[in-house]
Amino acid sequence: MAKKTALVVAPGRGTYNQTELGYLTRFHGARSALIAKFDAERVEHGQEAISAMDGAEKYSASKLTRGDNASALIYACAYSDFLAIDREAFDIVAVTGNSMGWYTALACAGALTPQGGFVVVNTMGTLMQEALIGGQTLYPFVDDDWREIPGKRAELLDLIDSIPGLHLSIDLGGMLVFGGEDASLKEAERRMAPVGGRFPMRLTNHAAFHTRLQEPVSTRARATLPMSLFAQPECPLIDGRGEIWFPGSRGRAALWDYTLGHQVTEAYDFTAALTTGIREYAPDVVIILGPGTTLGGAVAQILIARGWRGLTSKCEFMKRQTRDPLALSLGIEEQRALAVVA
Repeated sequence: MAKKTALVVAPGRGTYNQTELGYLTRFHGARSALIAKFDAERVEHGQEAISAMDGAEKYSASKLTRGDNASALIYACAYSDFLAIDREAFDIVAVTGNSMGWYTALACAGALTPQGGFVVVNTMGTLMQEALIGGQTLYPFVDDDWREIPGKRAELLDLIDSIPGLHLSIDLGGMLVFGGEDASLKEAERRMAPVGGRFPMRLTNHAAFHTRLQEPVSTRARATLPMSLFAQPECPLIDGRGEIWFPGSRGRAALWDYTLGHQVTEAYDFTAALTTGIREYAPDVVIILGPGTTLGGAVAQILIARGWRGLTSKCEFMKRQTRDPLALSLGIEEQRALAVVA
């Protein structure tokens, strides 16, 4: 049987929740040597080992949603999932990620070693937590069938012009993530009509990622993380602008500069990244690394908005998933079984 081509997507923060407790133990016990190296890096810096956090008896949101803990946990789960993909069944044509998932994507593409990727993500998560500048609010502009509500996206973006200190943080499929200080976010939330008893949603323990408020974090990161950690990617790598980093196309200096500069202080356009991936590489399937399942909705919303393979609605997407999936989320066990080595 011929291999299927796959675009791999790495998740960002907010994907390791109560149902993900024990994810490493359940799915990656055989990778204990790799996890031990990650643990050693944490212990050396006076931090709790990720294996201990993953193996806790009870989930603690106050602990495991913190940037200095969540980032390391999510990277370990996502990168381990990447290693588990069945290479006899799938040919990985490109890699991308959402927000923090960019750091994981760097490692998946070979631009960082597995340990180098962990150092970068753990350092960035720690710096973000120490500074904890501002916050984030999430709000949708699609209806229940994941079709864009005419004029809604423009209406939401207009808030940025009318509320001082409010920034676009992430363009996330059928949702926008806003970043800013508390007062700016509160004013934005006041102007947003409640939706489904969930939105506007203030994200717990999230700073104003991907906004100019993070310039102090960017400065500290440049002083902490050496350029020598970075290398040329070994497969195409799509960044948060929708630009492709081809193997051999640019030097490590440019990748280091983007990762610790623009990627930290400017809006992250996940919609553009995924759009580039499907249009340039026309993959048979999009593989979404775990932990969690929340990124699957954003991926589906982008596929629907682009009319990918004729999709026009959530209903059509869900029907397609049951017979010949366009997206495989490794956080969903039934879909995971179709993508990883048994």
